[in-house]
Amino acid sequence: MPLSSVLAGFGLGLSLIVAIGAQNVFVLRQGIRREHVFAVAAICALSDLALIMVGVSGIGVVLTAVPWLVDVIRWAGAAFLVAYGLLAARRAIRPSGATLEAASAEREVDSAEADAAGLVDAGAGTPAAPADPAASVSTSLARRSTGLAAAVLTCLALTWLNPHVYLDTVFLLGSVANTHGDARWAFAAGAGIASIVWFFGLAYGARLLGGVLSSPRAWRVLDAVIAVVMVGLGVMLVLPH
Repeated sequence: MPLSSVLAGFGLGLSLIVAIGAQNVFVLRQGIRREHVFAVAAICALSDLALIMVGVSGIGVVLTAVPWLVDVIRWAGAAFLVAYGLLAARRAIRPSGATLEAASAEREVDSAEADAAGLVDAGAGTPAAPADPAASVSTSLARRSTGLAAAVLTCLALTWLNPHVYLDTVFLLGSVANTHGDARWAFAAGAGIASIVWFFGLAYGARLLGGVLSSPRAWRVLDAVIAVVMVGLGVMLVLPH
C-alpha cells in the first residue's frame, strides 16, 4: 500500500471534515454533554467510510447522471438544518434546565454509590424507600441512557441529508482518489483513517470543555451559536451559487 497515497488521502479527508459544519457542531455538543459519545462518533465515522467507498468505486456517477437528485438533497438538507437550528434557538431562549443532567450524571451516580456504601458500613440495614440510594443510581443511569434513538436519528440526518457530504466526499474525494489509479484504495484508506481520528478525537476531546460549560448560561450561549450555525448553513444551501 503506497504510503504517499495514504498520506494524500489522509490530508484531503481531514481538510474536508475539519471545517465547522452541522455535523461537527452536533458531535461537539454531544461530546460536551457526554451523551452517547461513542455511538455518535461511530455513526459519523462509519458513514464517512461508506461514502468514501461509494466515491472511490465510481458510483457517484449516478448522481451526476441524475442532476435533479442533488437539488432534492439540497432542499431536504436545508429544511432539516433550519428546523434543528430553530430548536437550538428555542433552547437558548427558554432553557429547560435539563441540559446539565448529562454532564452531572456521573457525579450523581458516584454520590449515590458513596451514600450506599456509607449506609452499609454504618450497618444501617435496608434504607427507607424515599432515601434509597440504589434507586438514585438507577434513576441517574436511566436519565443518561434516554435519548439514544433521537441522537442516532439526528446524527444520521445531519450526515446523510447534508448535500456537502455528497459533493465533497463522494464527488471531490472520489475524483481525486481515482487519479491515483491502482493506489486509489490506499488513498481511500488514508481518508477513512482521517475520518475516524477526527470524529472520535472531536467527540471525546470535547469533554475537556465540560468545566467551561458547567453553567446554564454557558449552555444557552452554546445553543445560540448552534442555532446561528445551523440556520446559516441551511440558508446557504439554497442560495444561488
